[in-house]
Amino acid sequence: MGPELSVVIPLLDEAPNVEALCRELTETLEAWGRSYEVILVDDGSTDETFSILSALHVADARVRVVRLRRNFGQTAAFSAGFARARGRLIVTADGDLQNDLRDIPRMVDKLEEGYDIVCGWRKARKDAWINRRLPSTLANALISRATGVRLHDYGCSLKVFRAEVVKSLRLYGEMHRFIPAIASEQGVRIAEVVVNHRARQHGRSKYGISRTIRVLLDLATVKFLLSYSTRPLQIFGLVGLAMGGAGVLITAYLGYVRLFEAQAIGDRPLLLLGILLAFTGVQLVTLGLLAEMQARTYHESQGKPTYYIRELLDRPVDEPAAVPE
Repeated sequence: MGPELSVVIPLLDEAPNVEALCRELTETLEAWGRSYEVILVDDGSTDETFSILSALHVADARVRVVRLRRNFGQTAAFSAGFARARGRLIVTADGDLQNDLRDIPRMVDKLEEGYDIVCGWRKARKDAWINRRLPSTLANALISRATGVRLHDYGCSLKVFRAEVVKSLRLYGEMHRFIPAIASEQGVRIAEVVVNHRARQHGRSKYGISRTIRVLLDLATVKFLLSYSTRPLQIFGLVGLAMGGAGVLITAYLGYVRLFEAQAIGDRPLLLLGILLAFTGVQLVTLGLLAEMQARTYHESQGKPTYYIRELLDRPVDEPAAVPE
């Protein structure tokens, strides 16, 4: 029988923080009183992180270590941890000690009120305003509006999930922060809890403005997956019909002018625009049809469901219904 809780933490050059991290986790989870395991994923560290992790594993079998061949990024590191997690619940956190791991029991209690995901909200965030908090605030507002899953803090890694929710996801790019939005396709219940946030004591942050730009690009992918992954023709087709229709109207007008008013149209830029819109419209509709075929191949070849069942009440046909007394 596996542990009740799996804590997955990716690490990249966090040697000064690892021992304190494990110590805080052990103290918190032992006081909590339930079975647990800690999965520490070394995402291609070049310092002493892995040797420290090896010693921690020897000292405590509940500490499991996954060492990646190179730096694949935080999303890939989380995926590696999820794949090896054995717990009924999975907790994620950063390895820089800015997340207060003593918040975990309270978040688990919230999850057990009937939620599938509980996200941390760093309401009093201890980071620089210009290059960390301001981009994060803008990104959170944009992500919430685009996905329809409204959270104050998508970037907080301290989250608690039911294992079946995250184990079914395929994550790429910087999509670990979008897990609540991606999982919303399954009809999950999501809650948000205010958590403590601490200033970084050792090392330097791996985040910056450049990562914010990559996150915004991944947002476009997430929005498409949530809204049109099973019906891509609706987005390509609608745009294609609009552009094609405009092109047909323009060329029809120019045709009328040429035939009935005997005006030259060969040197008019409007003619080129009409032809361009008409051909682009046809191409987009064709692209939408091809995307429909590819979407069906994707779902059928991987056995990916187009719906998710929360619970099922059923009994054999020949079993009589209960008669109330």
